[in-house]
Amino acid sequence: MATIRKRELPSGKIVWQADYRDGGGKRRHKQFATKKAADDFLLTARGQVRSGTHVADSASITVDKASKLWLAQAEKNGRERATVARYKSTYELYIKPKFGATKLAALTSPAIQTFIDDLTGTMSASSLAKVHGALTSIYKHAVSRGHAAINPARDIQMPSATRDKKRPEMPTKDELRAILKHTPARWIPFVRTAMLTGMRASELRGIQWRDVDLDAGIVHVRRRVDRYNKFGPPKSDAGTRDIPISDSTVTMLKAWRKECPKGEHDLVFPNGEGNVEGHANLLHRMFWPVQIKAGVTVETEEKDEDGKPIVDAKYSLHALRHAAAALFIEQGFPPKKVQDLMGHASLAMTYDVYGYLFKSEDYDRAKIAEMETALLG
Repeated sequence: MATIRKRELPSGKIVWQADYRDGGGKRRHKQFATKKAADDFLLTARGQVRSGTHVADSASITVDKASKLWLAQAEKNGRERATVARYKSTYELYIKPKFGATKLAALTSPAIQTFIDDLTGTMSASSLAKVHGALTSIYKHAVSRGHAAINPARDIQMPSATRDKKRPEMPTKDELRAILKHTPARWIPFVRTAMLTGMRASELRGIQWRDVDLDAGIVHVRRRVDRYNKFGPPKSDAGTRDIPISDSTVTMLKAWRKECPKGEHDLVFPNGEGNVEGHANLLHRMFWPVQIKAGVTVETEEKDEDGKPIVDAKYSLHALRHAAAALFIEQGFPPKKVQDLMGHASLAMTYDVYGYLFKSEDYDRAKIAEMETALLG
């Protein structure tokens, strides 16, 4: 039987103690400053005991312990090493200092909301979403294993990401031509394929010759390589796709195949020994130096001995993917086709990133004129 009684502590402080039995029949006690708070707790606790989800504060584990269990399960479930590393980094940097020692049952939605509100404006919206996502996932795992009764992070209000959203940076056609012109012959097949297919760098690094149908002119995207050079499937089901290539690209790849370093994985774009090429190597040894030679640069805040600004490469490899999407859209490919070619999980994602490129003021004005004519003659 659950009861509430008034108690005077040795310090003279008056508290209201809620007494009840948990799902295992063990007596539990919890003290509150007001009778209303004790009533509210018992009302919730009774419902949780009936549903078999109640976890007493004294039996609750800490957020830090729960995070370790969550991360271990993520590894066991086969999540990519880089993904688990990102989960752990997010937890260690932001969540652990604030809540690591707190018991799961003691952390409330208002406390989490205040935490999120305090972080808002100190980081990008996407980074903030990762922090919230990690905390939500820790509790989701804990609830499913009986370590927590509820997920207080689930209904937190997040700031709108609209203001934080920027249009993707991508090379112009002139910059693309300059990059190709200054790319060493050994890397032209890689850079040109990236420009014209929109494949992710991880997909290009993992593509094998059996994935390239040179007779049909089709590249079959079936795998990718992570930052640790481990093979795995594309980022999502939509990432498994077929991308057409032109006759000239087929000719280029046929010639490249004869020169391509051979290795156990039969990679299309391996390193000099035929093994997986590291992403960092592609940037430091090839793509960034190429841009500097091509004049595709931005000024840094540093200056050389003569006082002139030191320049740096303007784009990441991912910018070539954005450039390919822009070229697809310029050619008149409809949004759904662009989604398929880019391997986006949803059409909404395609519009979120590239929607502004589909707009045409002249086309819109023409359609408005047609509407006016149809209505007014």
